[in-house]
Amino acid sequence: MESIQDRIERVRLDLGEIKDFYKVRFSPTRYERLQKFYNDELSSLDKAPFEDYDQEGKIDFLLLKSYLRLKLRQLKQDAEKDDKVLEYLGGHFPLRAAVLISARQAVGPMDGKATATLLTELSGHIVSTKDRIVKEVLVAEPTTALRAANGLTELLSQLQEWYAFYAEYDPLFTWWVAAPWPKVEDALADLVKTIKTVVLGLDPLDEDKIIGEPIGQDGLLDALESEMIPYTPEELIEIAKKEYAWCENEMQKAAAAMGHADWRAALEEVKNEYVPPGQQPQLVRSLTMEATEYVKKYDLVTVPPIAEETWQTFMMTPAAQKMNPFFLGGDCIIVSYPTSGMSHADKLMSLRGNNIHFARATVFHEMIPGHHLHAHYWLRHRAYRYLFETPFCIEGWAFYWEMVLWDAPSWTKTPQNRIGMLFWRMHRCARIVFSLKYHLGEMTPEECVELLVDWVGHERATAEGEVRRSIMGDYGPLYQAGYMLGALQLYRLRKEVVVEGGMGEKAFHDKFLRSNMMPVELFRALVKDQELDKDFKTKWRFYDS
Repeated sequence: MESIQDRIERVRLDLGEIKDFYKVRFSPTRYERLQKFYNDELSSLDKAPFEDYDQEGKIDFLLLKSYLRLKLRQLKQDAEKDDKVLEYLGGHFPLRAAVLISARQAVGPMDGKATATLLTELSGHIVSTKDRIVKEVLVAEPTTALRAANGLTELLSQLQEWYAFYAEYDPLFTWWVAAPWPKVEDALADLVKTIKTVVLGLDPLDEDKIIGEPIGQDGLLDALESEMIPYTPEELIEIAKKEYAWCENEMQKAAAAMGHADWRAALEEVKNEYVPPGQQPQLVRSLTMEATEYVKKYDLVTVPPIAEETWQTFMMTPAAQKMNPFFLGGDCIIVSYPTSGMSHADKLMSLRGNNIHFARATVFHEMIPGHHLHAHYWLRHRAYRYLFETPFCIEGWAFYWEMVLWDAPSWTKTPQNRIGMLFWRMHRCARIVFSLKYHLGEMTPEECVELLVDWVGHERATAEGEVRRSIMGDYGPLYQAGYMLGALQLYRLRKEVVVEGGMGEKAFHDKFLRSNMMPVELFRALVKDQELDKDFKTKWRFYDS
């Protein structure tokens, strides 16, 4: 009999192979095959011996069930969105192109003459579609137009691979198709360019435009159900506002200790305390070592020697800094700081945005005991669970340490340090608000930038980078909310099992790290050994203001 762990591994591998083979986004066959896979796996899982599993096995069952159900819902939503794209393009030429690619996947017989005829028709359809879009005969919402441009870019790449498969290797194919193929290739590339520049206003030389694809209320509710967060988006926004009010009050206390009547004036003083160009890598490295020594000294979590020994430092490119204006951590540190080619204003904003106190407030978030330590464990303990990757676990764990060390008298904090810590805490509050309101259609990207500037005191360049990363990066709709909400969950659970329940703090932290990926509510059930059933529903109202 297949164990639940083996089942998860098989699902991951089977799904990867299916997606790799049925790869054309617009192909009905792809949707039908994926839908069958998810439904078959859910049906099979329902027959699994849930009651025979131990607590870890029951957790695995619930993780897989939630994952498959979410993927099935997302598949349906994607199909609906792609139907709008096909309607926008005024015909079904992507479907006809998909047939060519599918036939190549099956290595079916090639009729060069018929294919040349089809390509000639396709190029005509594509050119006509472009003309109708330019003349605004074909119109769509920006989100649909963006999805069309991205989908057609994928299609062009797949068609190029299709052509390379036959060209020269099949002489009759090359004889017939060599002339019509470049017209299709050029027409499709031109159509993508037209949609981006004419419809969306995206200048290829302009890296500053921010545009994304809001998923709406239903999409957010589906994602929240999968993450086991029993709150509505509106309730989560209110939680963020309450946390922001707490932060602002603490900001005012720290500002007063610095001799300022207004916290924004204190923040300006903190921003101007930065190291000269060239010295930021040494600062970040020394801060990383300080955080590592602290958690070891106070025996807060197990730090394996290899995790402590092998992290490296790299510099971030100017282009990457437009998406990531602050340093990043994980398997290594990637440092953001001004480069000689930046404008004078951008240099100053980067220096101020990466000041000493902001860096000290996040280095333990990024490295040890945060992301670097977490990644070391998830690669080595129940690694199959990484299929269920969640920001409430990844980012929640890292930000949780910001909350724990804020409370800890042994973690030295000057008023300037507190300002730095509170800046990021306010930032996490703002992330919940702007990301959820953006996906609800209640805020534009420009309004999201303004929120970060007004609420948090961001430099405009760093605010734009944060919003660009949230909207245009490869992140799920709840990723930005996952920082603070995941941390609030872990913070509340720590109170239940450590402060009130008597579990050792180090044991609690090590248990979390060795459990790999899961919604925090399931980790709560695991660590408290709660009774579970196969129809488990999220119900933990973790927030207590």
